[in-house]
Amino acid sequence: MAASLAVVASGCGREDPDLVAGKQMFVEKCGACHTLARAGTTGVNGPDLDEAFGSARRQGLGEGTFEGVVADQIATPLRNSSMPAKLVTGQDAKDVSAYVAEVAGEPGEDQGRLAAAGAPEVSDEPIAASGGKLEIDANPTGALAFESSKAEAPPGAVEILSMNESPIQHNIALKEPGGEVVEGPVVGTGGTSRLEARLKPGKYEFVCTVPGHEEGGMKGELTVK
Repeated sequence: MAASLAVVASGCGREDPDLVAGKQMFVEKCGACHTLARAGTTGVNGPDLDEAFGSARRQGLGEGTFEGVVADQIATPLRNSSMPAKLVTGQDAKDVSAYVAEVAGEPGEDQGRLAAAGAPEVSDEPIAASGGKLEIDANPTGALAFESSKAEAPPGAVEILSMNESPIQHNIALKEPGGEVVEGPVVGTGGTSRLEARLKPGKYEFVCTVPGHEEGGMKGELTVK
């Protein structure tokens, strides 16, 4: 691939990038803030990478240029950017840069091993409330998902908790049938988002209300019966 050739030609002692690992790392570390269609991410806090690189690609700029730009932004983000410096480092940074350079602004879908990379493991087994508490944890990788897409609780008062082990900021919120949204605080790196609600029988939706996260798939259904 062109991205691999660019890295090999750029200097001795550098390992070829692993695009599968790069996609996985991008989804976990970057997808919450950036839209990249081929990776299935829809974050809005940072630039849309398809827009950022698509026009440059149409103007004839190549993947080697894109890879360098991405690597520079990872190492030294723009001033006032919410992106922390060196979010990924070493080989991980090379892999992410190569993957973004390969696919940003390119139509179509990833193929082969790339197609399955980055998809978070989400259970469809309902999480059951116990003792007045319902624990719906965020996916520990930082991907835009909860550990299950379903939950169950009896009617009445309940405390809903969501632990987030990753540095990517998430919260837990409950959309009630009448349209009201009850939100827990946004947390990261081992924090727990909490909210209290009094539930009536019916269907509710639990989501993360950080911009772009619900749209990226961080949601599920709570059945109260």
